Amino acid sequence: MKRLTLFALQVILLSLLFHQTALAKYGERYCGQAGYSCVNIKKGDSWEKLFPDETQRNIVKKLNRMNTRLRAGNTIAVPENLQNLSLMEISPFEQRIRPGEGTRLVIEQSELAWGAYGADGKLQNWGPMSGGKAYCKDVKSACTTIPGNFRVYRKGGADCKSKKFPIGKGGAKMPYCMFYKGGYALHGSYKVPGYNASHGCVRVPVDDARWLYKNFVTIGGTSVIIDQGLPGAWTDADEKRRLAEERRKLKEERKKVRKEQRRAERKSFFSWH
Repeated sequence: MKRLTLFALQVILLSLLFHQTALAKYGERYCGQAGYSCVNIKKGDSWEKLFPDETQRNIVKKLNRMNTRLRAGNTIAVPENLQNLSLMEISPFEQRIRPGEGTRLVIEQSELAWGAYGADGKLQNWGPMSGGKAYCKDVKSACTTIPGNFRVYRKGGADCKSKKFPIGKGGAKMPYCMFYKGGYALHGSYKVPGYNASHGCVRVPVDDARWLYKNFVTIGGTSVIIDQGLPGAWTDADEKRRLAEERRKLKEERKKVRKEQRRAERKSFFSWH
């Protein structure tokens, strides 16, 4: 009996250790890196108290991929040159990628981040996200976010709610929801904690969801690209090559049209003679 009890305690301790490791917050990866300092949160600390400037506060929140309130014992990363930084300078995404058809919303869980690219390939905005957990107790199964390429097919406004969660009741708030596969959606949340914590949806801060909903995502026109790797940079040389190829194709098309026109003119001439 004692052996069983000891074994059970060992299992519990290992589970707790694994749980804490799994929930390690994103910002902690910067601790020890050049250009960053890490702050241990004390009782009474808050985002507003530590970072009175709203712009700087927003940068630190996004760097740490979280919008939840600070708790004693948390560790957050802070850039040493915070006063001179812009949000785009700490983006994990390239500022420009290959142009494409329609807008593209790139979601990379390894970076806990989303990036919004216009059809011209330029990064318009980015922010933190939280995907699905490895295991959800209420559904007794894995609830990870599905990787792949999708398109937004439905949108809901500020009053969007889940029909499934909480289990048996529904009603969980999903402001500015943008559905891309079945019941999976990207939506606003006040619980983006710096690690994956959802039932499979892509959580983003509510302000970010509002921006995406109103200024970026279109039904049928926005691709949602999840965990397909960070897009490569698109340089000026790449753009020159692309434009040169477009000009070449256009020139060939015009030659083809002129050839068809001459053929039609000859046919018309001989039909009259």
